[in-house]
Amino acid sequence: MSELEKCMESLIRVFHRYAAGDGDNATLTQKELKKLMEAELATFLSCQKNPDVVSKIMKDLDRNNDKKVDFEEFVSLVVGLTTACEAFQRQQQDKGKGKKQ
Repeated sequence: MSELEKCMESLIRVFHRYAAGDGDNATLTQKELKKLMEAELATFLSCQKNPDVVSKIMKDLDRNNDKKVDFEEFVSLVVGLTTACEAFQRQQQDKGKGKKQ
């Protein structure tokens, strides 16, 4: 299995591990999302100034307003955070290159 395939499999496993908390492993409740983020995205959460960040994220992700986050909705969070991290890394690399010149 390739590195990317392993990452995809891991993402699926993590989602379902936390979603299974209430017996429905197809969706995350706000409580399950908070638990997932505290364990799996601790660095991201520690940088947030808003104590209600999980509630806000839940509201933003829950496109169909069912008070749950399904896998597709969850992946949009992962994509957004990954995109932001990549942009930050690129910015840091560019700063590093500027100092050397």
